[in-house]
Amino acid sequence: MLGLGFGLAVIVGSTLGIGILRTPGLVAGQLSSPSSILLVWIVGGLFTLLGAACFAELGTMLPREGGYYVYAREAFGDTVGFAVGWTDWLSYCAVLGYVSIGLSELVGVLVPALASWVTFVAIASLVSLVALQWAGVQVSSRFQQAATAVKFFAFLVLVVAAFAIGGTPKAPIAAAATASIAGVVFALQAVVITYGGWQSALYFSEEDRDPAGNIPRSMIGGVLAVIVVYLLVNLALLRVLPLGDLGRSTFPAADAAKLLVGAGGDRIIAALSVISLPPMLNAIMMIGTRILFAMGRDGLLWRRAATVGAGGTPTVATLVTTAVAVVGILSGTFQRLVAITAFFLVLNYSICSLALVVLRRRQPARPRPFRAWGYPWSAGIVLIGAVALVAGTLVGDSVNGAGGLALLAAGLAGRAVVKRQAKEHAEDVETGRAPL
Repeated sequence: MLGLGFGLAVIVGSTLGIGILRTPGLVAGQLSSPSSILLVWIVGGLFTLLGAACFAELGTMLPREGGYYVYAREAFGDTVGFAVGWTDWLSYCAVLGYVSIGLSELVGVLVPALASWVTFVAIASLVSLVALQWAGVQVSSRFQQAATAVKFFAFLVLVVAAFAIGGTPKAPIAAAATASIAGVVFALQAVVITYGGWQSALYFSEEDRDPAGNIPRSMIGGVLAVIVVYLLVNLALLRVLPLGDLGRSTFPAADAAKLLVGAGGDRIIAALSVISLPPMLNAIMMIGTRILFAMGRDGLLWRRAATVGAGGTPTVATLVTTAVAVVGILSGTFQRLVAITAFFLVLNYSICSLALVVLRRRQPARPRPFRAWGYPWSAGIVLIGAVALVAGTLVGDSVNGAGGLALLAAGLAGRAVVKRQAKEHAEDVETGRAPL
């Protein structure tokens, strides 16, 4: 059984990564002062914290494997539940391929001899984590906690180095941006996306030895830990880089490292990035398999997807998830799929935000070990923010949004065929035309 330590590790491990090393430049490019930059990161963090408090209610009320899928199915029925589960699983498969390739490319920076073996190293990295999963839930849980602790410490070392070595920034090469409403909205979207991963503990509710206590603590504690690290990283970057340069940088952490230690700064940031990715990969793999397991157990997918090994690992779900991720790596289509499934991430978030409201009204007497802070105002803020993210994604990337809808339609069509075949088989069994 899993506990609070794993809950904190899976949230911090799946959230804290390359995003915070890159995104500060995007945010600074839209704003005009250090105080406005820090304010946007604080607001994004508080919005994420509010979402964590709202979704912790769902996790403690319905402590079952599968995360978003469970809440959507409970609130809106099998069809919406399947749609959320199918697209959520696709998203994690795509991210598995994307992160594996990213890890491989960074390894190539540190070990140039491997730079031409990107695909091989990506698949080898993914398969090695699958072997870890195969050893059992307790083994993968201990790895997650240890690797996340190393990652957290490494980020703190970067921050301390920036404050200890860095001085007052030199005059900027380029002037800071003039903030606009559109720029602030873009910056907030980028920040909220960088906090993505805060919901990870929800996918393991059924394996938690005390979901009523551990889910709220891990979600709220995990988000608070990430907020602290994100603010410290931004403060460190602002101390080392002039504001105008920060706003122009595509990889500000690397630029800051170069100023601190010279040409070797790139390799330091590459090493930090490599450290940050294995716990993220491990968490994503564990989450994806839990979605497939839950849908198989509920009969919305192939029932063998719910097969569990001696160590507690969903074996068939792990194999299928790995196979899909490997196909994405080999075909090179995962990059497009990641862009498409980014739409699913915000759409499913908004559906589950609405599920909280629906279940409060439909099942008022159901036990809720943890209740969302400030309901209904908190749920309203989270729901409005979620809908705004969906709208922003559709407007900003309508092509991939349409592609996402096409993938959703394909999944629903496939489910309709399987459902019809199952019904016909049941009728044949009933009439004696087919064996059990």
